Amino acid sequence: MAFKSPDFYCVDELFSEEELLLRETVRRFVDEKVMPDINRHFKDGTFPTELIPEIGELGMLGANIEGYGCAGMSNVAYGLIMQELERGDSGVRSFVSVQGSLVMYPILAFGSEEQKDTWLPKLASGEAVGCFGLTEPDHGSDPSGMITRAEDKGDHYLLNGTKRWITNGTVADIAVVWAKLDGRVHGFLVEKGREGFSAPIIEGKFSLRASVTSDLILEDVKIPKENKLPEVSGLKGPLSCLTQARYGIAWGAVGAAMDCYNTALEYVLHRTQFGKPLAGFQLVQAKLAQMFTEITKMQLVCHRLGTLKDQGRITPQMVSLAKRNNVYWALEIARTARDMLGASGVTDEYPIGRHMCNLESVITYEGTHDIHTLILGHHVTGIPAFK
Repeated sequence: MAFKSPDFYCVDELFSEEELLLRETVRRFVDEKVMPDINRHFKDGTFPTELIPEIGELGMLGANIEGYGCAGMSNVAYGLIMQELERGDSGVRSFVSVQGSLVMYPILAFGSEEQKDTWLPKLASGEAVGCFGLTEPDHGSDPSGMITRAEDKGDHYLLNGTKRWITNGTVADIAVVWAKLDGRVHGFLVEKGREGFSAPIIEGKFSLRASVTSDLILEDVKIPKENKLPEVSGLKGPLSCLTQARYGIAWGAVGAAMDCYNTALEYVLHRTQFGKPLAGFQLVQAKLAQMFTEITKMQLVCHRLGTLKDQGRITPQMVSLAKRNNVYWALEIARTARDMLGASGVTDEYPIGRHMCNLESVITYEGTHDIHTLILGHHVTGIPAFK
C-alpha cells in the first residue's frame, strides 16, 4: 500500500504544486529504491552507494543551492526531500544532508570561484562525495577546544590532528576540515589520497548502521595554499554550516516519526487480542493520539521554519528549537511504536527498531538535545550557560 502522510491540519495546502510533485517523486524513490534493501544495509553496516547517481540525477544534492549544476529549489522543497529520505532511513538522509549542508554550502559560502567551479558540479551530480571534519575525539559540543592545527609553511599548509564521527569520511573524495591557524579557526579542503591523510571507518555502531562513519587522521598533510577557504575565519564558519544541517534534520525527523506512526497504526488495526483489534483499546488510542498530535505540530514547525528561511528571516535559535523538538518527539514516537508492536517491534520485519536506533544518533549529532536546550535558554534569558 502506498504511503500517505498524516495531514490533520491540511499542511499540504501550504505547499506549492511543484513542492508537492517533488515530494511525491522522492517518496516514490524511497519506496522503490531505498525500502527494499535498507534492512540488508543496516545489518551489514553498509551505505547503499548504488543509489548515489540517481540521488544526484533527481537534484537532491545541494538542492537549495543556485547555480553550479544544482537544482536551486526552495528551502521548503529541500525540507520535503529530507523528510522523505529519513522516512526511508536516517543514514540516507544523513548522506544527502552532509553533502549539501556541510560540504557544498561552505564551499559556496566561503570558497573561491575556482573551488566552487571545481567541486560544486561534481558534488551536485554525485560524481564526488564530501565530508565535514569539525568534531574531534575530545571536542564535540565545544568545538572551540579543537586541537587540529594548520601551519603556514610558505608555499603550503601542514595539517595535523584527528576528527571523529565523520559521516561519509571513508568514501569521501573531499573533506572540509576545520583547523586552527595562528589561533583562529579556518576551513581547508583536503582531497582523498593526500599523503598522511586517512579515513578509517568506525565499526561497532548500534545506530546509523546504513551510514559510513569515520575518523579523519591528518599526519603532516601538505595542502596547497589555494585549498584554504578564503572567505571565513573563526567559529562562525563551521557553526553556520551546522545551522544548515540542523534545518534539514528537523524535517527529516518528521519522516521517521511518520513511518513509525503509520506502521504502528496499521499493526494495531489488524492485530487482534481479547476478541478485538488492539486499536480498540483506550491505552492504545491514547498513544496514537499523542503520536498524531506531535507529528502535526512537527509539520507546522517545519513549514513555518522553511518559509522563514526562504524569506531570509531564519535565526540559528529558530533552527535549534525545531531540531530539538522534532528529533525528541520522533524518538519518543519510535519508542512508543516499538512498545505497541510488542516483541515484533524489536525485529527487522518492521522498520521501527531501525528508526529508534538511528534517532538515538540523530538526537546527539549536530548539537545534542541539551545543547539546543541551552541555546534556547540563552536566547530567552540573555545569559549563556556554556561558560
